[in-house]
Amino acid sequence: MIHDDMTQNEEKMAEMTMEKVKETIRDVPDFPKPGIMFRDITPVLENGSTFSYVLDHFEAYCRMKNPTCIVGIEARGFILGAPIADRMNVGFIPVRKPGKLPWATESESYELEYGSGSVEIHKDVLDSTDRVVIVDDLIATGGTALATCRLVEKLGARVEGLVALVDLAFIPWKDKLERYEVKTFVTYDSEE
Repeated sequence: MIHDDMTQNEEKMAEMTMEKVKETIRDVPDFPKPGIMFRDITPVLENGSTFSYVLDHFEAYCRMKNPTCIVGIEARGFILGAPIADRMNVGFIPVRKPGKLPWATESESYELEYGSGSVEIHKDVLDSTDRVVIVDDLIATGGTALATCRLVEKLGARVEGLVALVDLAFIPWKDKLERYEVKTFVTYDSEE
């Protein structure tokens, strides 16, 4: 029976494409505010085959970068980054919203598609010997990703790359992150 289950899972994986992953992503209009089309990846996470397929692609990219650790951006960057760190047997470092980390932190502000904020990292988690890949679910304005890059560099570490599932290409983020290598898998060219 286990062999049959493995064969069925392998068949599902063989049929999977990033276009099918994109079809799984749910559009939520007017969230978190009117005029925003939110790209909800929770249906991707809910399906074991789809989630595994996405993690396989994230892992392949991260392995090429040979990081000493994976940095995940709150909150969905945790969901994607932590299993990759585990698969690669490297550390996982969370970047969180203010007031969520219990130790001394560095902070960096950023602008979002629908507001502004800041992120924090523990001051003692990285140094000049570290090479990191930053993981998140989506890049919109690039503000959160840039703030995270700056945090990593403040601590002396090197950003080897950034990886996200979704690219909102109609929002101009590429200039903001031009000095970093960014890998995405699903692109939206318009708000629709």
